[in-house]
Amino acid sequence: MTDAVRERFDLFARDEAPGRSDVYAEWAAGIAADAEAQAVLARISPQHRQPPLMFAVTRLLGSGDGGYAGWRSFLLSHAEEVVAECERRMVQTNEPLRLAALLPVLGLIDGPVALLELGASAGLCLYPDRYSYRFTAADGTERLRIDPADGPSQVVLTSIVRGALPVIRMPEIVWRAGVDLAPVDIREPDDRTWMRSLIWPGETERAERIAGAVAIAQADPPLLLAGDAEARLDDLLASAPAGATPVVMTPGMLVYLPRAQRASLIDRIRASGARWVTIDAPGLHDGWHPPVDPGSFDGFAVALDGRVLSDADPLGRQWEWRTGGAAGDG
Repeated sequence: MTDAVRERFDLFARDEAPGRSDVYAEWAAGIAADAEAQAVLARISPQHRQPPLMFAVTRLLGSGDGGYAGWRSFLLSHAEEVVAECERRMVQTNEPLRLAALLPVLGLIDGPVALLELGASAGLCLYPDRYSYRFTAADGTERLRIDPADGPSQVVLTSIVRGALPVIRMPEIVWRAGVDLAPVDIREPDDRTWMRSLIWPGETERAERIAGAVAIAQADPPLLLAGDAEARLDDLLASAPAGATPVVMTPGMLVYLPRAQRASLIDRIRASGARWVTIDAPGLHDGWHPPVDPGSFDGFAVALDGRVLSDADPLGRQWEWRTGGAAGDG
C-alpha cells in the first residue's frame, strides 16, 4: 500500500506540480521519500488520496504553506483528523477558465440555452455569458476579446489560441443548474474557505479569478442539487424552461467515475436529447465520434455531442481549433 502512495506522490512531484506550485512539488517529493508520511496516507482510500485533495485538506485544517518539515510535523500530529477529513472530501476544481476553451463550442448551439453542469461543485462554470474573454497569441498579443451583452465583466478569462481562430459568439443562457455529490454553497463561509484551500499555493491569478467568479455567482446563485449525476439528470432536465435548448456540460468530471459508470452516464446524456459539451482526456472513454487518436493531442479533447472540435489544456489556458469552418481574427 505504501508503495502505491510513494509512486503516486513521486509522479505528482515530477510531472504535475512543477511550474504550477513549488510548495506542492516540495511536499509531494518529501512524501515520496518519507515512509512514515506514506504510512499515514495509506490509511486514506485511493479515491480520496489524490495529492491536490489531500494537500487542500491539510491546509484547511491549518498546516499552512511552509516547507516540508513543518507540513510533515502537522500531518503526523493530526493524522486522525487528516484521514477522516480526506475521506469526506473530494476534488472540486472550480475553474471558470475552462470556459475559455468551451466558449467556441457553446457558441455553436442555438439558444436560448438551459445549461446543466454535472459535477458542478460551486457552479462557477455555469456563467459563460457573465465573464469576459481575452484570446491571445502565444506572445500575449490580443487576437479577440468578447464581453457580456451588458459590458465588460470583472472576471476576464485569458487563453492562448494556437492556429486559426474560429468565429466565437457568446451563448444566451436563460437557465443554469448543476448537480454534485457534495455541492459547494458559496453563500456559506465554511464552503468558501474550502474553495480557497483547493487553490494551489502560488496560483495568485487563479485565486483572484475565482474570487471574482464567486461574486458573480453570489449575485445570482444557480440551482445546485446534491446527488448522483445520472440519477438526477432526467429530473433536472425536466425542470428546464420550455423553449430552451438543454445543454449538459461534463467539464473534467468524467475522469472521476469508474469506466462502467462513465459509459452509463454518457449513454444517459445521449438518450436525454440534450446537447453534450465536454472536455476530457482523449483516451478516457469511447464517447467520441469518429474515434480519436490520443497520441495526436497535446491536451484534452473538447467535444460537442461526442464530436471533437478542439485540443485544449485541461484548465483552459490554451487551445487549438481542430475542425474546419469559419475562422478569422474577429
